[in-house]
Amino acid sequence: MTHIGSILGRSLMSCRTGGDAEMMKVWDIWNDAVGEAIANNSRPASFKGHQLVVHVSSSSWLYHLNFMKKDLMEKLNKALGSDRVRELTFKIGRS
Repeated sequence: MTHIGSILGRSLMSCRTGGDAEMMKVWDIWNDAVGEAIANNSRPASFKGHQLVVHVSSSSWLYHLNFMKKDLMEKLNKALGSDRVRELTFKIGRS
C-alpha cells in the first residue's frame, strides 16, 4: 500500500512549472524545518508564487507564528535550499 499523499504529490509536481514544483517540497520539509511543536499546530495549505499560506490550529498559534514569521521563512528557505518562501500568511484552519 502507498500513502495517497505521496501519489498526489508526485502527480501534482508533474503538472507544475519548475518554481512551483520546487515549492511543493514545503510539504515534505515542514515538520523538520519548523520543529515538533509548531508542526503539531500548523500545516502548509497552499501557495501562490512566493507566498505560502499556512493553516494553524487556533488564534493563539496564529498570533504566536506571526511574531516568528521571519525566522520561519529563514528555516524553510534553508531547508529548501533556495529563497522560495518570501511571504507567509497564517489562517485558522485544519492543521
